[in-house]
Formats: sequence, structure tokens, C-alpha cells
Amino acid sequence: MNNKTLSVISYITPIGWIIAYVAGKDRADSLLKYHLRQSLGIMIVSIIFNIIMRILAAVAPVLSFLGIVGLLILIFCILGIINAANGAERPIPLLGKMFEDKFDFIG
Repeated sequence: MNNKTLSVISYITPIGWIIAYVAGKDRADSLLKYHLRQSLGIMIVSIIFNIIMRILAAVAPVLSFLGIVGLLILIFCILGIINAANGAERPIPLLGKMFEDKFDFIG
């Protein structure tokens, strides 16, 4: 697989991220490294958001409608896939700038 394909795969579930990381570890270019960072950041934000929403729903069930905000994370993943497919290194809206220089183990 080429690096553009691996960049797209990195946004599709944590298993996709692991596949993209392992398969592209030796021949990663800046595009793959960038999208690995972006997708890992989105996954971490998603996990934290889900934990917070479960706590809020348990404490105050009336606030469970806020879970609809979780669709925003799905939209961010779709935007990341589109950017990766186009070969663009554009950050994800709202969150992407935070992850551009994080996760040094990626490269």
C-alpha cells in the first residue's frame, strides 16, 4: 500500500490506525506521519468525550442529548479522510492544530 492509502486507513478505527502505523513505519513520508498524528488525536478526544458523556448520562440523564455532539467527531474523521485522499496536510477543524506537533513517537 502507498502512503496515501495508509493515511486514509489511519482514520478508520483504532485497528486501521495500527495497520497504517505498522505498515508505513519504515517508509513513512510527511503525509502519512501528519495524518497518523491527526487521527490518533481524534481517537483520543473521542475516547475522552465518550467517558465524559457516560458519566454525565449516569449523573443527569437529561443531559444525554449532548451525545449528538459525538457526530462532530465522525465528521472530523470524514474530513481527515478527504484531506488524506487529496494528499493535503490540512488540520482537522477545532482540534487539528493541537496534534500537529504531538506524538513524537510517530516520527
